[in-house]
Amino acid sequence: MNMTPEAIAEYKGVYVFAQQVDHTVGSIAYELLGKARDLAAPLNTEVVAVLIGSGVKDLADSLAEYGADKVIVVDDPELKEYRTEPYAHALASVINKYKPEIMLVGATAIGRDLGPTVSARVATGLTADCTVLEIGDFPLVPVPGKENEQLHNQLLMTRPAFGGNTIATIACPYNRPQMATVRPGVMQKIEPKKGAKAVVEEFNPGFTPNNRYVTIKEVVKAVKDTVDIMDAKILVSGGRGVGSPENFKLLEDLAEAIGGTVSCSRAVVDAGWKPKDLQVGQTGKTVRPNVYFAIGISGAIQHVAGMEESDIIIAINKDEDAPIFDVADYGVVGDLNKILPQLTEQVKAARAAKKN
Repeated sequence: MNMTPEAIAEYKGVYVFAQQVDHTVGSIAYELLGKARDLAAPLNTEVVAVLIGSGVKDLADSLAEYGADKVIVVDDPELKEYRTEPYAHALASVINKYKPEIMLVGATAIGRDLGPTVSARVATGLTADCTVLEIGDFPLVPVPGKENEQLHNQLLMTRPAFGGNTIATIACPYNRPQMATVRPGVMQKIEPKKGAKAVVEEFNPGFTPNNRYVTIKEVVKAVKDTVDIMDAKILVSGGRGVGSPENFKLLEDLAEAIGGTVSCSRAVVDAGWKPKDLQVGQTGKTVRPNVYFAIGISGAIQHVAGMEESDIIIAINKDEDAPIFDVADYGVVGDLNKILPQLTEQVKAARAAKKN
């Protein structure tokens, strides 16, 4: 059921679910606060972070430093670890009480579970896995003869569709809040304002465990000896053109020499050469390193969507017509089996000379 214009007018503010795990705020929360500030400006409204957990009030200052005008803290022992039911109850209760115009959630493992559950409870829509958010008009182009029916100051949520082969822009004009989950790594954090303080408001809707409250018996943390590719400053990324899993040794040698991390395209994961957590692209991770080497990667739109914001992109491919060269800052056409060993040796020589 659509809301009345009067009901919609009651909803104000750009709200961000500030995900924290083990008393550490996730990078995605700071990224969303940066985008929230952009969205709040044309709406002349405030940015509010919603912090949910147990004993987490002291994390509010970091959210203020990254752009929150206000922090709503829902603190309860039932919220110590993430569980769908109590967290959904907490966030839905915040929405029903405070009436945000926009509600942003990170498209993390937690957010992909929490966002749809909450949107259903508050009877609004949700656009999942967004890569672009902006304030604009809906419809984008007014219908001839119905120009006066075009709505302004709407959240326009853009996401890849049909496997990344097209881009869809979606609005939620007749219900509030306008909700979106946003891919980690896509939005930019602002420079933190050290010492900034936000208005902190504590709110607890009350938690009564029921048969939807799961019991966590044990938490087993994954042990990884690899760097998260989303945090890497230099990525050496390989595609199908690398030729074989054994050939990735050439990329690993270059990465070691240059102080980088190896990543890959979806084709490499599908072939079983590398694990999923190293995949860059539409169905992998969005990365924004200082330097991105695209080696044996053709440059399909799905892959480019995950790395095009890299500061410098260097492509090596034997096909001079490969689409990757359209986004690359530097391109080398040739056989990676010959180029990579030479490049690695030059890097090692340059580093050795610098030490001396």
